[in-house]
Amino acid sequence: MSLRIFLTFHQLNALTIIIVFAASGMVFGQNNKVLGLYMWLAAFIGLFFPIGYILEGIFEGNKERIKAAAPHVFLLSSQVLMEGVTFAGRFSLPILVFVPVFYNSKRIFTIFEWLRSEFGKVDEEFGYIGRGLAIANLVLWCFNLFGFLLPVYLPRAMKIYYGYKVKD
Repeated sequence: MSLRIFLTFHQLNALTIIIVFAASGMVFGQNNKVLGLYMWLAAFIGLFFPIGYILEGIFEGNKERIKAAAPHVFLLSSQVLMEGVTFAGRFSLPILVFVPVFYNSKRIFTIFEWLRSEFGKVDEEFGYIGRGLAIANLVLWCFNLFGFLLPVYLPRAMKIYYGYKVKD
């Protein structure tokens, strides 16, 4: 059995940039402690734990685990990278809003596929870890999309962009 390299040099560089931007507060709101805590929670549930789950699958030779969780990790990493690019590039506010809404919407479908894969496994000894991780990600990203981005973030951003006063 040959062990393929999981991350290329360019992917590792992109991941490093993502983590540095997120940790330094250059991408997210620096003054909001609740938002900062939420972002760290989302980073652990959505990125760090799934990466660990994928790495464990690589070491065990479990390709099904890798195929199930990798699309979600890829989309989340891409989203953070694109948020940094759009923010640093001073794109318009609608584009800044479009990036997380689009990636969250797409990621929910990949998480459903991950769940389907995890619940389809019957012979795996510790299958509850993958199932729990997939369920935690589904809850987190559904809340993010339907509890924050669409009802709060999108309307406020559009009101600001189109010149309406926002009531708190």
